[in-house]
Amino acid sequence: MMKLPIPDFRERQMGQVLVTLEVTNHIDQILAERGFISKEEVRSVTLTNVLVDTGATLLCLPSSVITQLGLAQFGEASVETSAGMKQGRIFKDVDLCIEGRQGTFKCLELTEVSYALLGVIPMQDLGLEPDLKNHRLRLLPMNSEQSYLTAL
Repeated sequence: MMKLPIPDFRERQMGQVLVTLEVTNHIDQILAERGFISKEEVRSVTLTNVLVDTGATLLCLPSSVITQLGLAQFGEASVETSAGMKQGRIFKDVDLCIEGRQGTFKCLELTEVSYALLGVIPMQDLGLEPDLKNHRLRLLPMNSEQSYLTAL
């Protein structure tokens, strides 16, 4: 388990949601399923103190976590940050497991901070939303007669 530092956003602590999630190299999982590597060789990290950030689009991971997972670079993109526009590297095939839900996503590398951010795309895909009052993630749907998945 990798305990990340808690982001210091004093003005945002009232509605701050911190979660624990597991990130895994998806390619390693496929190689293990097909017998090319052992299950023990699959690179995976449990991260604590991950900030749920509705202002972030993607899952955002520090460089150290991306290196530890051995993720492949997907490309680069202009990224809007609090310090202005910057070039950022996008990595692919990271499996994210949170609140019992799992999906494979791209992630943005964070080079200037040592914490992780959970953005809106993975939350939306996994049917999760922040509950700011109770400082946790809420699983959707709210009742058993609905689904968070739609096909309209």
